[in-house]
Amino acid sequence: MFGWFQRLLPKTGDFFGMFERHAAACVDAADALANLTRSRGDAAQWVSRIRDREHDADDVIREVLFTVRRTFLTPFDRGAITSLIGAMDDTIDEMQAAASAIELYEIAEFEPEMQEMADKIVEAVGLIAQAMPLLRDVERNGAPLHLLTERIVQLEGEVDLIHQAGLKVNFLRHRTDGDLVAFIVAREIYKHLEKIADAFEDVANEIDGLVIDHA
Repeated sequence: MFGWFQRLLPKTGDFFGMFERHAAACVDAADALANLTRSRGDAAQWVSRIRDREHDADDVIREVLFTVRRTFLTPFDRGAITSLIGAMDDTIDEMQAAASAIELYEIAEFEPEMQEMADKIVEAVGLIAQAMPLLRDVERNGAPLHLLTERIVQLEGEVDLIHQAGLKVNFLRHRTDGDLVAFIVAREIYKHLEKIADAFEDVANEIDGLVIDHA
C-alpha cells in the first residue's frame, strides 16, 4: 500500500527554481524601495511595484508549501525548505510594510540615512539572489555561500549603525524645532527599514544552516 502511495507522489519538485523566482521578486522590490526613498518619479508607482512583487512572492511560497506536501524526495529537509522560503518571504513582507508606511504618511522627502539603509538592503537582497543558484550544489558551493552570508550579516550590522545614527539626527533636529509628529513618523520609517535588515539576516542564517548540514 505504501509503495502504491509513493508512486502517486511526484519524485522531485523544482524547489531551486522557486527559490530563485522568489529572490528575483525580492530584488525588484528592493530596487523599487531604493527608488522610492530617492524620490525618483512617481511614488505611487514604486509602492505599487513593491506590492506586485510581494504578491508574486506569495504565489511562490504557496507553490513551495504545496510542493513540499506532495513531493516524496526533496533536496533538503522539508523543515529547512519551509524555513528558508519563510525567511525570504519575511524580507519582502517587511519591504511592503515600509512602502505602506511611506504611503500612509505621504512622505515625499527622505533623510540621507534612510536612503543609505535602502541602498544596503538592495545590496543584501542581491547577495541572497546570488546565493540561490549555488544551493543547487551546496556540497561544492559551501565556501562561496559562506562568503555571501558573511557579507549579508555584515550589511545587517551596517544598517543597524546607520539606523542608530539616523535616529539620533532625527531626534536632535526635532528636539530643536519641536515637531513631534515629524519625529514619530521618521522613527516609524527607520523601524520598518531596520526590520528588513533583520529579515535578510535571518535568510543568511537559514542558508548557513543548509551549508552546515550539506556541505
